[in-house]
Amino acid sequence: MKSIWYLPLFVLLSGCIDRQTNEVIVYAALDADFSQPILDDFEKATGVKPLAKFDVESTKTISLTRAIMAEGSDRPRCDVFWNNEIINTLRLERRGLLEIYRPKLADTYPAAYSSPKDFWHGFAARARVLIVNTKMVPEEDRPRSIYDLADEKWRGRCGLAKPLFGTTATHVACLFASLGDEEAERLLRAMQANEVLICSGNKQVATAVSAGDLAFGLTDTDDALIEVEGARPVAIIYPDQQEGGLGTLFIPNTLALIKGAPHEDQARRLLDYLLTPSVEIKLAKGPSAQIPLSTQVDMPLRVETPQTVRAMDVDFYKAADKWERAAQVARDLFARAD
Repeated sequence: MKSIWYLPLFVLLSGCIDRQTNEVIVYAALDADFSQPILDDFEKATGVKPLAKFDVESTKTISLTRAIMAEGSDRPRCDVFWNNEIINTLRLERRGLLEIYRPKLADTYPAAYSSPKDFWHGFAARARVLIVNTKMVPEEDRPRSIYDLADEKWRGRCGLAKPLFGTTATHVACLFASLGDEEAERLLRAMQANEVLICSGNKQVATAVSAGDLAFGLTDTDDALIEVEGARPVAIIYPDQQEGGLGTLFIPNTLALIKGAPHEDQARRLLDYLLTPSVEIKLAKGPSAQIPLSTQVDMPLRVETPQTVRAMDVDFYKAADKWERAAQVARDLFARAD
């Protein structure tokens, strides 16, 4: 897939990185609309110029992860990986491609969303939610669980993003970690048998529901909220909130310093800048409504948080270990889906 680069042409052609320049190279999986303004603010505040590499919507997290793996620790181009999820960051850690760094305000973030060895740091989360068309589904009949995607009642009327990329792939890996291989695979097979519509991305799930093409779908809070605030006939449901239920999965953005980073000093400055309450507040107030994880942020939010609803209890490292197994099952079931 073609990548979107903001790096100088000579870098792409020669593969050379000037380690003396006052720049920092960022591979960013968070949408450019949301992350680029933050990077621009960093440049204004510090004089360090961020050069960002983004990628296409459907495969960006996987593509950027593969790029870092291909470059390896002996010839990295990337300084900072700003991932919009967590599992692929942990996969890079497992491969020894991340460097230890503890940003100045790391102590103000919950341990559950941070590396115990300071290889990565989580912030600005999103929740995996159900978006429901309120004209098509009366309130008393609305789905309440991700298991409803496999309910015969909703055959051919619900959808999710292709579970090979992005937060949907992360969600699948987390299900394998939490439910076990057998139950997680059974759930995915039941979804396939229930003729769940597979969309190209979470945004497409949300817009299909708001347009009435689907009764409901599984997506992220940022994509769902855009439809809600656009006055479409939709509602957000935080799934699996019943007593003993699985809970709603919250997925943080993650920040990591790449091992052998060409601009290590500038990279550390960027990490210090991004892992702060002010950046979390900007992302929370923006259209993506990211959920601040900093304990120093106290502000009204447009979405629920792990403190206000039952959160899914998941071992992210176990989910990273389940990645290949989960991905294989997803490919077998959904690779041919449009």
